[in-house]
Amino acid sequence: MPAAPISPVQAAIANPLPQLRRQLLDHPIYLTVQDLAALRVLMREHAFAVWDFMSLLKRMQQVVTCNQVPWTPAADPEAARFILEIVVGEEADEDGRGGCLSHFELYREAMGEIGAETRPIDEFVAQIRAGVPWQSALDRAPIQPQTREFVRFSLDTALQGRPHEVAAAFFHGREDVIPEMFARLVDTIQHQGAEVERFRHYLQRHIEVDGDHHGPLAQRLLNRLCAGDPIKIIQAESTACEALRRRIGLWDGVLAAIRP
Repeated sequence: MPAAPISPVQAAIANPLPQLRRQLLDHPIYLTVQDLAALRVLMREHAFAVWDFMSLLKRMQQVVTCNQVPWTPAADPEAARFILEIVVGEEADEDGRGGCLSHFELYREAMGEIGAETRPIDEFVAQIRAGVPWQSALDRAPIQPQTREFVRFSLDTALQGRPHEVAAAFFHGREDVIPEMFARLVDTIQHQGAEVERFRHYLQRHIEVDGDHHGPLAQRLLNRLCAGDPIKIIQAESTACEALRRRIGLWDGVLAAIRP
């Protein structure tokens, strides 16, 4: 006897990833950030997500390329090419003024442009540079609890996750959703009444590069690392779901800060 068809409810329970993705993209934060005061709060908190993205990326670089001396060839040159293209775009992108900047530094410029509070992220990065353990620096940061938990999940995944789990957080939690998330924010800032050129450039670069190039590369890399293994696929989906839950939580925290 053939198996009974799976209902939409059963499918959602089995794989909540699409539902979580939709929940993230339908979050009320995009309709709430309608003035500069709200945008400043969002940027203060979101700066930590911009920063911790690079740790996920650098872990992926360690997985698929050789960062050691003496050097040895990558086991999968095509995968290495994938990730190195993303590294170039994220760590040394065109800054819109004839130079190059990491996306984190571009975001930091945008924060200064609109008067967002930069002290929390600046002090946090300064402590990391000074050798303070990231957990301690994060605990001291004057940010929303949800922002802190978002960063903690990202760093724990980058440092301890299996390669396919890191790739899942990287693709599903960042590269796949960022273009659609940021497209909503671009619509929001059109009538802010202040100079937001750097922030607009930052958002548009992510929409263009992630949607057209980085996202597809990250998905191919995830598929390569899972290699059709059902256990790895389940583990990757679990990590992806948690990454989306943490991002939803981050937006919940920003919303609470905007509406105290």
